[in-house]
Amino acid sequence: MKRYPRDMTGYGGAVPAAQWPNGAKIAVQIVLNYEEGGENNILHGDAASEAFLSEITGAAPWQGQRHWNMESIYEYGSRAGFWRVHKLLKDTPITVYGVATALMRAPQQLKAMKEAGWEIASHGLKWIEHKDMEPQEERAQIREAIRLHTEVVGEAPRGWYTGRCSMNTVDLAAEEGDFAYIADSYADDLPYWVRAGGKDQLIVPYTMDCNDMRFAIQAGYTNGDQFESYLKDSFDMLYAEGAEGAPKMLSIGLHCRLIGRPGRAMALKRALEHFAKHDGVWFATREQIADHWASLHPPAEGTAPSDMDRETFVAEFGGMFEHSPWIAEGAFELELGATHDNAAGIHNALARVFRNASEEQRLGVLTAHPDLAGKLAAAGRLTKESTAEQAGAGLDLLTDEERETFQNLNAEYVERHGFPFIIAVKDNTKSSILEAFHRRIKNDRDTEFSEACRQVERIAELRLIERFAS
Repeated sequence: MKRYPRDMTGYGGAVPAAQWPNGAKIAVQIVLNYEEGGENNILHGDAASEAFLSEITGAAPWQGQRHWNMESIYEYGSRAGFWRVHKLLKDTPITVYGVATALMRAPQQLKAMKEAGWEIASHGLKWIEHKDMEPQEERAQIREAIRLHTEVVGEAPRGWYTGRCSMNTVDLAAEEGDFAYIADSYADDLPYWVRAGGKDQLIVPYTMDCNDMRFAIQAGYTNGDQFESYLKDSFDMLYAEGAEGAPKMLSIGLHCRLIGRPGRAMALKRALEHFAKHDGVWFATREQIADHWASLHPPAEGTAPSDMDRETFVAEFGGMFEHSPWIAEGAFELELGATHDNAAGIHNALARVFRNASEEQRLGVLTAHPDLAGKLAAAGRLTKESTAEQAGAGLDLLTDEERETFQNLNAEYVERHGFPFIIAVKDNTKSSILEAFHRRIKNDRDTEFSEACRQVERIAELRLIERFAS
């Protein structure tokens, strides 16, 4: 595998400024999953009953049979739970993940959602598992979900969340729908862009931790206080980060049949009251967050390094190690991915090739470097990178006496070690370079070879930082 499809880095240490409206310190995004009537049921043409996210411990699908207890638990969500949650949240901007066939069977609930001004995103055609579906079958289900949603709701969904998805879901949804966002990810506290379905697709990640689903799994919440406490702690941490200048998004997932139970609804009510005591809180739909993000942080232009062909990659990065394009050629053959599409990632790949090279090859890289303030510099024959670096340290403005000092030191150093004196001049001044020159010239050859290799890597790192900043 030469290209790793997962992004293990994301924003890393360069988190973009969310700039939520009115300087909000946190965006609180609440999702109400409306699945009741769209779950597995032989009435819906499925092979078995539902077995996921209910009050029944250890539930299993009943093949070819209806499951009266399971059905009535889901019915509680639509008959009672929805209305309890609606009363709590009807004045709050939230997003509904609506299963199309469930919405089709819920005209009164749908009317209440629309009157509350809630965003209604698509939660697929049916609340079923997609992991084993053939791509063509899942594509057909996505198309039908969009069609039926548009028919029932009155407008096409701008957001998509399958939930019980396959490895093909995001690509297929991006291809089939003109979605402002897809939410099938749990990978970040902020939206981010991916290439999916042949285009740039915004992902607004969802959550499994701040989610009432944990009332229905073994390693989950057993009482409302645990859910309340966890929501408050999550809010407080993110709010503090926002106050320090790095606002994030708190995503909360709810289900009518779960949070709609009285004891759990009270916990939600207390958590909402805690949020409301703070200034600078933006309650928003996912659609609002997606539109805000796309406006402020559009997808990056150009080809990412991990998507470049060999020729382009070598042309871009072949000069990071002085006159040694073979290092970039070797890096291209490594397992690269989105996590390498930044200065640190490319530097690590290049450095791996350099470190794994023979001593003779590394010596060739060292001898490819020019003398500091030497004859090549005077003749204007340095690479553009070396020219800029030496000029930045003032080595292009030496007095005759200083130039002679450098040339004498260069000659003595090469005579002693067999390669030029190398130092990352961007980390230094003219005086600190001279001090290092006098100190390092006395080292034994092995010590200085190791130091020169470290400096070569640092020079490449600084060049890459500048390249990715431009």
